[in-house]
Amino acid sequence: MPKRLDSPTHSTADALLETLETCLKLRLNDPSLASTNAMRLFNGFYEGLPGLTVDLFADTVVISEHNRERAANPAFHQAIAAFYANTLPGVNSVLLKQRRADEVDVRRGRLILGEDLPTSIQENGVNYALDLQLNQDTSFYPDTRTLRLWLTNRMENLRVLNTFAYTGTLGIAALAGGAREVIQTDLNPRFLELAHRSQALNCFLGTMKTLNQDFYPMAAGFKSQSQLFDCVILDAPLFSQTSRGRVDLLQNWQSLINKVRPLVAHEGWLVAINNALFLPGNELMEGVRKLTVGGFLEVSDIIPIPPDAAGYAQTVVAKAPADPAPFNHPTKIITIRAYRKDGRRA
Repeated sequence: MPKRLDSPTHSTADALLETLETCLKLRLNDPSLASTNAMRLFNGFYEGLPGLTVDLFADTVVISEHNRERAANPAFHQAIAAFYANTLPGVNSVLLKQRRADEVDVRRGRLILGEDLPTSIQENGVNYALDLQLNQDTSFYPDTRTLRLWLTNRMENLRVLNTFAYTGTLGIAALAGGAREVIQTDLNPRFLELAHRSQALNCFLGTMKTLNQDFYPMAAGFKSQSQLFDCVILDAPLFSQTSRGRVDLLQNWQSLINKVRPLVAHEGWLVAINNALFLPGNELMEGVRKLTVGGFLEVSDIIPIPPDAAGYAQTVVAKAPADPAPFNHPTKIITIRAYRKDGRRA
């Protein structure tokens, strides 16, 4: 069983490759990953080396380093790159993102092996455009794979609003499930460009629109127009502040839900995601319970994070700072059924 590699009784160099190999074997033998070429290969926060994550996107391994001391040791990351290049078939490139670096291009990532980066990945038969150096993240989140599948299985002929869409992968999953219309909204137009690229990679029957606008005027505008959606997705960042309002998943998450609640059609879905690391799961559920008083909102599903992102029972050696239960990970995903007094539908 892997041990914490940052323990003073452990030689990181001696134990690292053994741990990476154990974690890799579990991923390669996980049948749930057979339908994708994008996955988390190692989650150091839970699998033994806090601050280090490793992802696979098509033929490229992405190492994300949050530790400044390790970032100053090129040989450490070269050893990781060599391990995957020699062990994982089809790996041609390795991109290193030093998340605490001062230089923007270093945070976005530099190739330490290979010359080319993939421009798309595939998951459950759906193609998603990719830009691994778009920002300090990777433009695609493997940890919401189960949510994308949930959307694909439930959105047939429905109208969907994806707020804080980032690169639009959740909206693309809804289109893959037969949604008749998806509106993707985000404040950054560069992110939404990737949503259009993803749409072009597939043959969807439904339509997609993008809206480059702040969350607060967007929600107010749709409400004033009496617009309704069968599903509203709320995947806000941990914190952001604009002239139009503040987003803080620790302090005002329920108020964000209330902003989009009037936009949900009768018997429609509200999909809410909260990735606040220090917010206990039971505290979040208590806040949601208060919203359901009156009977117009009803908790439906808790969507688990897939094991490649959360870690496997055989590999997890550390706990989250705050207990996420009843969720299996600090990225907490819940689906809520909405009911309207007026019975209006989209």
